[in-house]
Amino acid sequence: MTVPRNALRKWEKVREYALGLPGAAEEHPWGETVAKVNRKVFVFLGVDDGSRPLGMTVKLTDETAHAHALACPGAEPAGYGLGRSGWVGIPLEPEGAPDAELLCDWVEESYRTIAPKRLAAELDAR
Repeated sequence: MTVPRNALRKWEKVREYALGLPGAAEEHPWGETVAKVNRKVFVFLGVDDGSRPLGMTVKLTDETAHAHALACPGAEPAGYGLGRSGWVGIPLEPEGAPDAELLCDWVEESYRTIAPKRLAAELDAR
């Protein structure tokens, strides 16, 4: 399976943005890429090896952002019961998928929900 180049570019921008946030670290549990802050995941990035479609999962507690994310092509509440807590899976490959800028906004919202207040404040100070 070939990964569409524009989707891969979006995935790479989102990953780079997530890892640039204060205290963020990349880990690879279950063979997937995740970004964590304070040992807690704030974005699941899946795999970029073409074995599965590119996508990301973020926690969106703002009702407007949550509804907007769910309106994206192929988006759905995250599995394993995470959807009940506001986690949304967003595919990056379909026609009409969100652009990298919007995806990064959602990553930042997810980060702010998970990160300790001092790290979120550090982000505000930038």
